[in-house]
Amino acid sequence: MLNKNIVPGLGLSFAVALMSYVLNLFVFKGLGAATIAILLGIVLGNIYFKQPILFAGTAWSEKKLLEFSVMFLGATVTFQTIKELGWKGMSFILLQMVLTIVFVMFIGKKLGFSSKVNALMASGNAVCGSSAIAAVEPVIGAEDKDKRTAITMVNLMGTFLMLLLPILGTWLLGENDFLRGALIGGTIQSVGQVVASATMVNLGTTTMATLFKIMRIIMLVFVVLYFSYQVRQSEGGLKQQAEEHLKIKRQAFLPWYVLGFVIFCSLDTILQFPRFITEAARFISSWCEVIALAAIGLRLNLVEFIRAGRKLAIYGLVVLLFQVGVALILIRLLLA
Repeated sequence: MLNKNIVPGLGLSFAVALMSYVLNLFVFKGLGAATIAILLGIVLGNIYFKQPILFAGTAWSEKKLLEFSVMFLGATVTFQTIKELGWKGMSFILLQMVLTIVFVMFIGKKLGFSSKVNALMASGNAVCGSSAIAAVEPVIGAEDKDKRTAITMVNLMGTFLMLLLPILGTWLLGENDFLRGALIGGTIQSVGQVVASATMVNLGTTTMATLFKIMRIIMLVFVVLYFSYQVRQSEGGLKQQAEEHLKIKRQAFLPWYVLGFVIFCSLDTILQFPRFITEAARFISSWCEVIALAAIGLRLNLVEFIRAGRKLAIYGLVVLLFQVGVALILIRLLLA
């Protein structure tokens, strides 16, 4: 049963999420409820909803609902995607993800961002946006403000790519649905943004983009394990450990919801869940993510975000250009 202190903030987050779905259906068609939720939350949270009574509920929504979103996402994917894409498709995704992580960590360090912000940006861009950031955040011990900054930036980047890639892909890759699907599914951050972007092209591109995106989602577990290993390595060389570091170390293998993701994904692969179960899991995952993003927007300090705006804008733009450029090169080398 929910603590009564959580109800006001959770209710507000749900209301913003519901409003975002309506706006996405009737006003900003195709922009995506997730993107609208975080932007609307930022506006409302910085102008109207600053009351302390909301803090506990928005904090709970931000953390817990993203965790549930990650877990239920596992029931929507199977390991059979690897077979469907073939070794060339799998090689494309693996190289794209590895190069993205390496570059984001490198350029973030050069721009002066902390290693934790860089890890969140790397995982969010390489894998699946907010869900990946939520999965990596506990194993590296990132602060909430770092998570909000990364999620906001990654969602803005994903929105821009969502609108750009249908045009760019057709211009550079022609009418080839497989190649356009690889570009969209291999670069855009969130699942919803991938589907929305590919839908602007055609059904064939949507199918291929979804397959490439699922392959990235499957790799989420290995990305979490990688950053967990990095944390253990860096902490292993230090003798004085604060209590918070010890706490991080105890949970630095896999968070419960990532384990849930693996279990659901494995069961779906073995049992092949009926369509209604998969659709129900996708629905729950999507709603949990949108409500959580609304809460993140409500809690984001816009003044603090704008202070880092110039550096963040450079960070996001450089990463975006790198991802698209490398994807196009790899598509030409491996898939065309």
